Amino acid sequence: MSLLAAARSEYTKQFTTAGWWVLAIVLVAYVAFTAGVLALVFGGVASGRLPGASGPTPSADGIPALVYSSASAVGYVFPLLVGTLMVTTEFRHKTLTPTFLATPRRGVILVGKFVVGIVVGLLYGILGSAAAIGAGAGVLSFFGVDTALGSADTWELVGRMLLAFALWALVGIGVGTVVRNQVAAIVIVLAVTLFIEPIVRTIGGVIDGFADVVKWFPSAASDALVGQTIFGAMGTGSGGTLEWWAGGLVLLGYAVVLVVIGLLTTWRRDID
Repeated sequence: MSLLAAARSEYTKQFTTAGWWVLAIVLVAYVAFTAGVLALVFGGVASGRLPGASGPTPSADGIPALVYSSASAVGYVFPLLVGTLMVTTEFRHKTLTPTFLATPRRGVILVGKFVVGIVVGLLYGILGSAAAIGAGAGVLSFFGVDTALGSADTWELVGRMLLAFALWALVGIGVGTVVRNQVAAIVIVLAVTLFIEPIVRTIGGVIDGFADVVKWFPSAASDALVGQTIFGAMGTGSGGTLEWWAGGLVLLGYAVVLVVIGLLTTWRRDID
């Protein structure tokens, strides 16, 4: 089986099941809600039209980017999950058995997953960005804050978010090749993204010197790739962040390292 045939097979597996669009709906709702709340708080404080609101807020020029970047800041877990499920679902339901019998070259199958993972990641990036911009710009307009939709910087931000979503899908595929058990893989992904990394990154913002370590974490690298983020506004990255291109390379590095580990271990084993 050629790479094209492998990619076509993976595409069929991914888009003929309900999992991808169920997660897509949750992604859109979650990102739209988050962006709307951020726009409500920051836009309301900046305009002085939110009753009882006070406290620090970014400059009006930086608010749109902060709001729109919430798509990747909180939504990256979805392409990560999809990438993980692309591999672990096949282990769980033994659908890899006929695939491996038809294509003994397992590396080709994995590359096919990478190709489709990029497609799914970009699709999720488009949906997440549209949700963040739609909800965020609508609320910002209500408060009279410039939405910056005519700025080239805004669309550059969107382009970087699309790249981040694609890379997160690849990281998820890497996770799935290392952790074959689907339940364990999902628990690990959710625990790391929702609890461990946020807590450690918050601690890194208040302990001198620790931020230099935290900036190499996957989510920190993703934030560096995108640019203005919620964590940046909160000051958790005060110890310095990576350049945007370096953040992208670090995130890609995580995917490559995980896949190599998986290739050398679980991916070579028999499907029992």
